[in-house]
Amino acid sequence: MGRRRKHDPDDLSSPEQGASEEERDYSVRAVERVCLILNLLQESVDGITLNEVAQTTGLPKSSAFRYLWTLENHRYVERDEEGGLFRLGLGFVGMQSRHLEILRERARPSLQQLRDDFGETANLGLLDGDHVIYIDIVESRRGVRLAASRGDRVPIHCTALGKAIAAQLPEDRVRDLLKETGLERRTGNTITAIDDFFADLAKVRRTGYAIDDRENEEDGRCVAAPLLGTHLPAAISVSGPSSRFTMQEVKKVAKALLDTASGIATNPLQGEPESSPA
Repeated sequence: MGRRRKHDPDDLSSPEQGASEEERDYSVRAVERVCLILNLLQESVDGITLNEVAQTTGLPKSSAFRYLWTLENHRYVERDEEGGLFRLGLGFVGMQSRHLEILRERARPSLQQLRDDFGETANLGLLDGDHVIYIDIVESRRGVRLAASRGDRVPIHCTALGKAIAAQLPEDRVRDLLKETGLERRTGNTITAIDDFFADLAKVRRTGYAIDDRENEEDGRCVAAPLLGTHLPAAISVSGPSSRFTMQEVKKVAKALLDTASGIATNPLQGEPESSPA
């Protein structure tokens, strides 16, 4: 007779045929606990603590952490290392298309204003997996301009949007992203050493904005600021040909971007729903 396997109460796999009623009941309880955690995350604006998860689910803190770790591993939960808070992660991006559309609608007038004020292309980007995806683009009206297309994906290490977002992430998360993508040399100015990249991120944190100085395109220059109040890994930027968009102009645009990013994060659209959409 084969040895009977001891039941693991944190095993989320489907019960085998012939499993006891108790085991089948536990399988349901495990799913209910995951749903409780996700509902708690959805209802929270600023994020939830491990203690809140343990209290809501009735789990010991060690078990609650294992649930959160599993959800984080599948990108359904994102952890703020500094504050110790957990939030909904990018695994739900596809399910939150309305949420992203609200962000795009909220940012659109500001992007248009940036384009009109500086004559260059304005962009909204979001970290999706290990690349940044362009959510919206308001192109410069000039004949010669620097502009991607909505839906284009670009690396984090050589773009202003990518650096602005990466500077807000825990270091180990950034290292994991770079392990997946590498630091491909796109131009002679591309940062290809990980220590140099983290030094650049430290500068981004000090100044509040990121610069791509001909690192992704030979004649491209871009400056970006993160959208800190949205709880999404997102940023806005202004980009143009380096022959016209000088470093002196970049500093002026950076100040406007910081003000604009703050406004986007704190001024929701009229009629915007209070809770996260399904």
